[in-house]
Formats: sequence, structure tokens, C-alpha cells
Amino acid sequence: MILSDQDIKQAIKAGRIKITPKPNYQEQLDACMIDLHLGNRFRVFQHSSHPYIDLKSKIDASKLMKEIVVPKGESFIMQPGDFALVTTVETLQISSDLVGRVEGRSSLGRLGIIVHGTASVFHPGWIGKPTLELGNLGVMPVALYPGMRICAFTFEELSSPALTPYNKKKSNKYSGAKVASASKLFEEFKKRKK
Repeated sequence: MILSDQDIKQAIKAGRIKITPKPNYQEQLDACMIDLHLGNRFRVFQHSSHPYIDLKSKIDASKLMKEIVVPKGESFIMQPGDFALVTTVETLQISSDLVGRVEGRSSLGRLGIIVHGTASVFHPGWIGKPTLELGNLGVMPVALYPGMRICAFTFEELSSPALTPYNKKKSNKYSGAKVASASKLFEEFKKRKK
């Protein structure tokens, strides 16, 4: 069952959902979702460093990316076909009996901007700044401004609390994230070799 606006407020009040800084309900809360804001630290691929990404190689994906920090009041230009990782301004914590989903905003989607490639689910027990997988599928560059509303989260109740929430799982890769990090998929290949 997807939580309604009043259920989201109750879950925040009860500590089942924690959003820091505290949301402005008038601006951010909709009928069944809450908007989060764009951070200012973007990670983009450096195309010249390697000809392709080999998941089995020993190259850490973070070495293929560079960070761009956008000063206050300035924009990050997403060119058509571009991809960037960025976190939200907010830190999100989800209890073990809820799951969160990040969704795009229709107004941005109509410009070609997507906020996740495949990872829309935030598992029970998630804590950290959600990382967005931004892409521009449109034909025009789009200026994105840190602090703007960039995505929306919905929340669903589980039938029972998760036995092993994400933040307690030893193999979790991104719990506690404060900045957008590159893919850590290569760690799975390292584990298989052992």
C-alpha cells in the first residue's frame, strides 16, 4: 500500500521516515509523494581516461569519474545524452517496515530529464543522501540548479518488517552515502574470485 500525504506526515512524526533538513510540507508534499531537492556535487565520466568500462577489471569505477561542484546560484548543464550522478540535498532514513521509491517529476521529464536509470527502490533500512542517476534524453541542453525540486519519493508498507534491513546487510554498497559514489559493481566480481 502506497502511503498518502497524511500517512507520510504520520510516518515522519513517528520516525519511520526521517528527512533532514525537515521538509516544508506546503512546498514538497503532494497527495502520495514528497519532493526532494538537487544537491550541488555531480559526478561525471571522463571519456578520455579509458576506452570502455570492463566490470571484471581491477579499475575502480570512481577513477573513471570526476566531481564537479556547482557554486551557489550557478547551474549544471545537462547536454543531450549526458549522464551524471548527484545526491539530493536531503538525507533520508527509512524504517525496516517501509520501502521508498524515487520518481521523476513530470515537468522535468517533458524536457527529457530522467532521475534514475534503473535504481528506483530504496530498501527498508536505507540511510543516506539518495543518489540520482540523471540523464538527458531530450534534444536540448537543460540547466539544472542545485536546490531545485528534482525528484519525488513514494513510500510503501511491507507486510512485515525486513529481517535484515539494508543498513544491517554486510554486502550493502551505498548505505550512509553523503556524496554520489561511482558504481561499486566491481566488488561483486572481486568476491567471486575468492
